[in-house]
Amino acid sequence: MMIKYKVKEVATDLDVATKEVVSVLKDKLGVDKKAMTTLNEEELNFIFDYFTQKNAVSDLAPYFAVRDQAIRQKEEEAAKRKAEEKKRREEAKDQLRPDSAKKSGKVQAAPAQPKKEKVDRTADIDLKSEIKSKRGTGRIVDTGAAEVNVDRYNQKYDDLALDKVKNENNMSSKKQKINQRSKQRNRRSAKRETERERMARIEKERKAKKMTVLIPDEISVGDLALRLKATVAEVVKKAFLMGTMVTANDVVDFDTASLIAMEFHAKVEKEVVVTIEERIIDDSEDTDDNLVDRAPVVVVMGHVDHGKTSLLDYIRNAHVTDTEAGGITQHIGAYRVNINDRDITFLDTPGHEAFTTMRARGAQVTDIAILVVAADDGIMPQTVEAINHAKAAGVSVIVAINKMDKPGANPEQVKQQLTEYELIPEEWGGDTPCVPVSAKTGMGIDDLLEMVLLVADMKELKANPDRAAKGTVIEARLDKGRGPVASILVQNGTLRTGDIVVAGMAVGHVRAMTDDKGRRVKEAGPSIPVEITGLDDVPTGGDTFNAVTDERLARELVEQRKHEKKEAEFNARTKVTLDNLFDQMKLGEVKELKIIVKADVQGSVEAVRQSLEKLSNEEVRVNIIHGAVGAVNESDVMLANASNAIIVGFNVRPDANAQANAERDGVDMRMYRVIYDCIEEIESAMKGMLAPKTREVILGTAEVRDVIRIKSIGNIGGCYVKSGKIQRGAGVRVVRDGIIIADDTIGSLQRFKDSVKEVNEGYECGIGLEKYNDIKEGDIFEVFTIEEYRED
Repeated sequence: MMIKYKVKEVATDLDVATKEVVSVLKDKLGVDKKAMTTLNEEELNFIFDYFTQKNAVSDLAPYFAVRDQAIRQKEEEAAKRKAEEKKRREEAKDQLRPDSAKKSGKVQAAPAQPKKEKVDRTADIDLKSEIKSKRGTGRIVDTGAAEVNVDRYNQKYDDLALDKVKNENNMSSKKQKINQRSKQRNRRSAKRETERERMARIEKERKAKKMTVLIPDEISVGDLALRLKATVAEVVKKAFLMGTMVTANDVVDFDTASLIAMEFHAKVEKEVVVTIEERIIDDSEDTDDNLVDRAPVVVVMGHVDHGKTSLLDYIRNAHVTDTEAGGITQHIGAYRVNINDRDITFLDTPGHEAFTTMRARGAQVTDIAILVVAADDGIMPQTVEAINHAKAAGVSVIVAINKMDKPGANPEQVKQQLTEYELIPEEWGGDTPCVPVSAKTGMGIDDLLEMVLLVADMKELKANPDRAAKGTVIEARLDKGRGPVASILVQNGTLRTGDIVVAGMAVGHVRAMTDDKGRRVKEAGPSIPVEITGLDDVPTGGDTFNAVTDERLARELVEQRKHEKKEAEFNARTKVTLDNLFDQMKLGEVKELKIIVKADVQGSVEAVRQSLEKLSNEEVRVNIIHGAVGAVNESDVMLANASNAIIVGFNVRPDANAQANAERDGVDMRMYRVIYDCIEEIESAMKGMLAPKTREVILGTAEVRDVIRIKSIGNIGGCYVKSGKIQRGAGVRVVRDGIIIADDTIGSLQRFKDSVKEVNEGYECGIGLEKYNDIKEGDIFEVFTIEEYRED
């Protein structure tokens, strides 16, 4: 809320006439004000700036000299008054002493004989009435004295005693008032003293008791100040003394923040940012005591029509191929069989080329891969793909040489072909079991299953059933009656009905579970495949699922994953640039070239707009979606990013935020000084003939903070390097309010009294230009170099 401030009060505080303030408001701002009219914030700021600039002085030394002299005079006067007061009090006491009365001859009594009764001069309660009562009953005189002059002991001394009592009462009241005022002054000075000494006190407390601060990988200066229990100004000062220029909103890394914190005598610890996944998903390692044996997960892989599904059908006594279109498996299925009182989980992956990606996912969740190779066909292209997927997944491979019942079966040829892919059969001294089988007659099937169990025993497969379930989505679909349905394989822990499950970007409660035989089950342990319902969306095959306890955080995690996916897809979208314009035109992706035009004056905007719109042809139309005067700013980049447009600048430059956002979002910005270059380059891009041989590289930027005028040389800019580095001899643009004022070259570069070749970010330097001399405070020097490059 703003304080109401009247014109008369402003004039009084600024020590100027009220009429002068009214006149300035009318002349400069065009408003009529009277002496008692309230000023708004804008008017008050203007009046303050106007009169403070008008009354500015070059040196404050005379003011401080007058102030110090006035202070010394006040102190001398106070000391003088104090001395006079002390002297007066001593004289008053001397007058009331008995020996002084003797010396004056007014009362002469024996010095050794004391009075029999003294008057209590210090009593301040009804002393006057007490003295009068004593006077009425007679004075008490020491008759035992050698000589007493009673006549001289007269009314004068009674009056003197009464006057002293009055004076003491008055002095006590004055002292009380003075003490009250001094206490108030002391309280005020104590407040000021507390503010002045607060920093020292806090520093002392920090040294006495070191605080511990948690600092993440990156932290803003403002947040760091809060954690250090210090002001932003203190943190900025410490950083400046360390050679780092920062503001409250700047973000510093862990190392820089640690160095600043150490300056405050704080102990630094790395803050570990706990994500939602880490909070709700248990990724702790299992101990040997918690692990139990689990069933192996086996994947059946191989070329199309080599008998994978037929082999699995024989094992589980089912005929899945009868229900598949053309006898080809259309989705990943998971089945569980019991062999010799031991369970084996089988994944049947499609062998058709269209399902290569699904087969890769199937290999990643399994322990053993059965590679089915037809004895009469041998190794085929998809067989090679299956071998590569199995190797990439790090699973053990067992080769089942199928179709041994056919007359043209040649298992030895298959073994020979396997050696070409680093699969050496065991009978040839390798570690790859090769089992001849026939899915039609059942030959060798028992031997194959025994080999699977033997390999599983060698791998010592274990899991912990007493923890939250974790596994992989094998396949998922949307059922009209049940909603999203997912076939999953539990790899660790136990999944129960009612559990909250996060599967990729889907979340929900497990409403129902069915096993591979279609029976309802209430729980599923490690290596057990089940089909679940209850998710809010259809997950993707291959997604990892986790059972969690906090549904709110689970849904928050899913929303976060969706947002990250959307950002990734948006960033992956190819931005149109002049370099790829022709290619996208050929692909039919660009029917319209959208351009944003920014120029130094409105006339240039219209000229560029009309010239570019004339470049439209049958294949692509040039559409100027925005045109304005001024520097390229952040909103221009956001518009270009959203509409997939190119930014064309004429005699202007982008600001720092716009440049950073354009690089991050992949927005193409082209800056020109000559309009014909702009037209020619865009026309060449549309014809597919754009082939620039040079490009501009921004080295750094510097801000002119002072202009130093030297007669023999000219104007030198006292600059602060804001980003990058400044090199002597490099090209430079003088940018004023986003408009390019001049193009020149850095002629001289000074660091203190030394001439240097370059100055890095965060340092001050003197920059002299070769031609341009009319530099001003606030100008931005954009230093660049032109480099040649070769196109790929």
